[in-house]
Amino acid sequence: MRPNQDQSTARKSARLTGFGRLRSTLRLLYHSQSPKAQRFQMSVLVVDLAIIAFFIASPLLREYESFLWIDYSIALLLAADLTARALASTDMSRWVRQLPVIMDIFILVTLLAPTWFFNLGFLRILRLWTLTRSSTFWRPLHRRGLSIYRETIQAVINLLVFLFVVTGFVYTAFANRGTDSIAGYIDALYFTVATVTTTGFGDITLPGPGGKLSSIAIMIVGISLFVKLAQSIFRPNKVHFPCPQCGLQKHDPDAVHCKACGHILNIPDSGHY
Repeated sequence: MRPNQDQSTARKSARLTGFGRLRSTLRLLYHSQSPKAQRFQMSVLVVDLAIIAFFIASPLLREYESFLWIDYSIALLLAADLTARALASTDMSRWVRQLPVIMDIFILVTLLAPTWFFNLGFLRILRLWTLTRSSTFWRPLHRRGLSIYRETIQAVINLLVFLFVVTGFVYTAFANRGTDSIAGYIDALYFTVATVTTTGFGDITLPGPGGKLSSIAIMIVGISLFVKLAQSIFRPNKVHFPCPQCGLQKHDPDAVHCKACGHILNIPDSGHY
């Protein structure tokens, strides 16, 4: 019995070692800066952007017979990516509690059960927001010395996510509910943009008290996002350089002293400002 027990222990150890090697490989692919890892990360990013394009176009594609096949194929891709990212993490229990991960899991559920979660399908576009929470998304920008535009790009993405989430909500909740209501997805997008920009043509309106309250919420949040975008475009660019004394993260590129505490700064000048 003893030799058999030793062999069983050896096999278990080999399996654990193989599992550990898999996690180590995935960690390198997802988080390292080697040429191989960069190619892998870029491939994952391209696939993610293609998936997001499908999510945006989903309301227009639901009537096609191939829609469910594409839907389930994307579910498999997202499940594989989530599994790989979980294995690449150093602490799975902490990783799975992060908000972007929770949202990705919810998006996966809507893909696996598209009929049951039809009315929540518009939330899939939040995948674009969760994608920007990953450092992989921003690495190409940083490698090209364009990190000063990160805040502006993030503001644009936040606005786009809001527009398409609201468009999906308006289309799902208010389509074909009155003479001046939403007749299709394009109408929903048109109404959302007109409301967010406070243009207010009035040719398309949302019926009932719920429609009016929804319009008010869309205008308030939309204006806030527009102001945030305008600030990131027109105000002077800041550099990310933590103050050694007070920890303030952003300063003017030519700052000599910290505006918060007056501590002398030594901001590296890479020639991009």
